[in-house]
Amino acid sequence: MVEIFRTNVKNKRLAGKILKALQSHLPAFYFNFDLEDCDRILRVQSNNTPVECSKIMQIVKGYSIEISLFED
Repeated sequence: MVEIFRTNVKNKRLAGKILKALQSHLPAFYFNFDLEDCDRILRVQSNNTPVECSKIMQIVKGYSIEISLFED
């Protein structure tokens, strides 16, 4: 399962901090940023576990970052 979020993360250093926090709180998921994309995409992948979107958004917002679920 994959979920994609739009963010306003502007640099790799902040992205790294956020990824570290997400991985420590939600170790069952794989996270990565695509800062080259105009939407500054955060991708979240899991094998069989539903993605905890609200928890992910709460953690990211704790860094004063805007985040929203990418709608198809």
